[in-house]
Amino acid sequence: MTRILIADDHPMVRDALRSAVLYSCQATDVMEADRLDSVMQALEERGDLDLVLLDVNMPGMNGLGGLRTLRQRFPATPVVVVSAHEERRWVREAMESGAAGFIPKSTPRDAIAAALRQVLNGELYVPPQVGDESVGEAEDAETAEIARRIATLTAQQLRVLELLGTGKLNKEIAFDLSITETTVKAHVSAILQKLKVYSRTQAVVIANRVLAERR
Repeated sequence: MTRILIADDHPMVRDALRSAVLYSCQATDVMEADRLDSVMQALEERGDLDLVLLDVNMPGMNGLGGLRTLRQRFPATPVVVVSAHEERRWVREAMESGAAGFIPKSTPRDAIAAALRQVLNGELYVPPQVGDESVGEAEDAETAEIARRIATLTAQQLRVLELLGTGKLNKEIAFDLSITETTVKAHVSAILQKLKVYSRTQAVVIANRVLAERR
């Protein structure tokens, strides 16, 4: 199930983005918001959202300040900026502020669909005219942040996270590590808190590329 929030204060833009979302990923739950407060409320109530499409000019945003607030409070939820601005500076600043992608509102539906699929697959997206430089810098920053969070895990928590990545259940992890299932649950809770995510799946996804280098 794919849950996506479209945040824009213009109904026609939301309709266009909804069409692109349904076309690209067959989302099962598409929500809408027209101001930052509504976005915050939706994320607090539904922390399992897979993607937020965000207009930086809607009420309450204060430009990219609203994006930075979202990334600080909900670091596990990817946010794609959808904006009428197309200047390289805007794209670069959005990616540096934690956006998983930047889609100009002039982008055709097919290209929007392709961009959304790319982000949902765990990649970053910037418009072709910006080039690869911003992508590389953003990817490096994201990887560094993930590595920093992983570094706060104990050796046992890191081992539990690695076993979560193999799809094992708590009781299977307990058997492999010769510990109780209650202890495994405590480790999982600590991992989610340290990595600032809401589910085991999210923990595995954001840590996967860093952990892969350590295996």
